[in-house]
Amino acid sequence: MALWGLGSVTGLYAQKPVSGRPNIIVVVTDDHRWDALGVAGNPIVKTPHLDSLANRGINFRNAYVTTSICAVSRASILTGQYLSRHGINNFVKNFSPQAFSQTYPMLLKAAGYTTAFIGKFGVGNSPPAEYFDYWMSTEPEGNDRQPPYVTLDANGKEIHDTDTIGRAIRKFLGQYGTSGPFCLSVSFKAPHELDGDPPTYVVQDRYKHRYREEVMPAPRTASNKYVERLPPFLRSEANIGRKRWEGLLGTPALFQENVKNYYRLITGVDEVIGSMVATLRQLGIADQTAIVFLGDNGMLLGEHGLEGKWYGYEESIRIPLLIDYAGLPSDLRGSKPEIMALNIDVAPTILALAGLDPPGTLQGHNLLGVLEGVVPDRDDFFYQHYFMGSPKIPQVEGVVSRRFKYMNFMEHGYEELFDINRDPRETTNLIDRRKYRHELDALRERLVELKKAAR
Repeated sequence: MALWGLGSVTGLYAQKPVSGRPNIIVVVTDDHRWDALGVAGNPIVKTPHLDSLANRGINFRNAYVTTSICAVSRASILTGQYLSRHGINNFVKNFSPQAFSQTYPMLLKAAGYTTAFIGKFGVGNSPPAEYFDYWMSTEPEGNDRQPPYVTLDANGKEIHDTDTIGRAIRKFLGQYGTSGPFCLSVSFKAPHELDGDPPTYVVQDRYKHRYREEVMPAPRTASNKYVERLPPFLRSEANIGRKRWEGLLGTPALFQENVKNYYRLITGVDEVIGSMVATLRQLGIADQTAIVFLGDNGMLLGEHGLEGKWYGYEESIRIPLLIDYAGLPSDLRGSKPEIMALNIDVAPTILALAGLDPPGTLQGHNLLGVLEGVVPDRDDFFYQHYFMGSPKIPQVEGVVSRRFKYMNFMEHGYEELFDINRDPRETTNLIDRRKYRHELDALRERLVELKKAAR
């Protein structure tokens, strides 16, 4: 059995030259909640190619983000660090050259990998194109760098962003796929809605009628009974989550159409994943290529009367996380571990796949080492979200453990405590229950400890 330790280069490829190390493809989707995959038990959304990745590789069933917003989470994925350390706390702040040199693509480049980026970079307003060997961004120039969903291709024909990314993947693999180890980072805009007032979901024409006959089940916590339990600052229409709910999900017809659109965009991504894997096989490099797939954060689709992310509810902070690689130990292939995995674990895990030591600044764990018992597992983690603040996006921080979730909306002195084992939909706030006073006090103390450690 291979050892994937974090403290020294003990990975399967540690003693091999660069030419013997795996290619690595990292695929990130935008606002992709954990249960929006067929393999996650979703009976509606069709994701056969992603399901195949999960069934061949490792499907982390309890994967979370440490901050549920695109730019911050993407920075955490690249750096293996909490927001408190990497400092990317908005959409325009850029990495310093020194900080970017410690991201997984640049560490792999320094180790001899060809590095490429395709899609929505999503961090800062000055993308680091010059640091990559291959760069194809779908972002426009300027401070508003959200990619449009529809652009014109080289022939002047309209093309969807997901298909643009698919073409770019095939082009890169055709040029570089057999030239030595590469690290390709792919970042989709899908299934993120197109920002506007109200936002809209822009779907590929060929998928516009997919799921037409399906009925999307309404979340239990979308009813007025649960919405009325929210504190006034979350129920307020000044809260972006409520405003987006009204524009996208606020009537039964809107809910049906836009949840279907969300699934349609995910199925579009799945098609590109299938094409990418087919290309790897055609080139004869599928077995030499590790694929890491994850969402940058989750998405509330009406739960608690909200649409969006930001807050600490399960639908917002849980993500899909898959690793498929023929070189994995046989006992890990096809596994569904229950360990608590985080977005900050992606960078150290990628470095372990390449046989590289992580810098001491990384805060995440090598997940392969955790699974093989050479890296300690975690029992809880620190959640933080500070962007914007009240009234639009109230700030929140807290602790998620294996059983309990404690969240503190600091601006309002409002706290939540949920038993996520017994109450996974987070319907009952236990904060005032005397029975749970011991757990509450312990979590408050743990928050102070974890917040300090995250700096």
